[in-house]
Amino acid sequence: MNDIDFSFIIPVYNRPDEIKELLESFLNFKGHRSYEIVIVEDGSTETSENIVEQFSNHLNISYYFKPNSGPGDSRNFGMTKAKGSYYIILDSDVLLPSNYLIEVETFLNASYYDCFGGPDAAHSSFTNLQKAINFAMTSFITTGGIRGGKQKLEDFQPRSFNMGLSKKAFLASGGFGKIHPGEDPDLSLRLHQLGFKTTLIETAFVYHKRRVSWSKFYTQVYKFGMVRPILNQWHPKSKSLVYWFPTLFSLGIIVSIILALLHINLPLYLYGLYFTLAFVMALISTRSISVAFQALFAIIIQFVGYGYGFLKSTFNLVVLGKHPEEAFPQLFFKV
Repeated sequence: MNDIDFSFIIPVYNRPDEIKELLESFLNFKGHRSYEIVIVEDGSTETSENIVEQFSNHLNISYYFKPNSGPGDSRNFGMTKAKGSYYIILDSDVLLPSNYLIEVETFLNASYYDCFGGPDAAHSSFTNLQKAINFAMTSFITTGGIRGGKQKLEDFQPRSFNMGLSKKAFLASGGFGKIHPGEDPDLSLRLHQLGFKTTLIETAFVYHKRRVSWSKFYTQVYKFGMVRPILNQWHPKSKSLVYWFPTLFSLGIIVSIILALLHINLPLYLYGLYFTLAFVMALISTRSISVAFQALFAIIIQFVGYGYGFLKSTFNLVVLGKHPEEAFPQLFFKV
């Protein structure tokens, strides 16, 4: 299959510097495959228009400005404007390896899927904070990493920082919903219900900057936790006990400390063993003691933030019986 026309869809909100770095990475693409870039400015007060103009003579770019309605709706808007038959959706805070499009096209030509996702990695130029958070978000010993796994490729749930979607699948599904975060697994699950298959292209990775502070990282994972019970309610077949793990892990730390005060130390020792393993893995992965220590802090924030958000959302939806938009209006955009 050699007739795939690619359109990169990139929503942006008040991040012109990120767009500049992302577009610079396009200039390093290997091969001569033609493609277009569709940038959708989602009601920004600090726009990227001047940055885009600087690249207009070197890249095939379309730029659109629209009122703020969230990243999901902005991606949908971009796909309606795109000319390609296959859309590649990126966040503005990623950088692309030079062989990215080659890897995607080679895979799809050999084994076509209407939707794919790719991993994320930390670039050597990233700050220690970014590398630490990247470890927490991608390591298999945390709640992060790629969902689905090699064993169940057709159950894989791509994430919208690095996601491919055919025009056929977009038209059939209507694209992303108005929830955020959580719009990407929601779309994946709806695609499965429509009979479309999704997959992971392991070699099609991006460098994900994750421009966040510790407080912003907590807010991010807290929202991830709040969203999951909503998705479980919308898609009951997606429920799994695994999603309770961060909550149980966080409560377990409290219980372990209490037990240690009563001279029952084994649970606390087990947590110590876990964090020792995480430290060693982070040290081997990043080759930095500083990053390894910060990775431990990132893991704690990840578990506590996600766990608390998941518990709070479950209580509101299941125990109190609230409607998701009533309980958490901040998670929904009006479109």
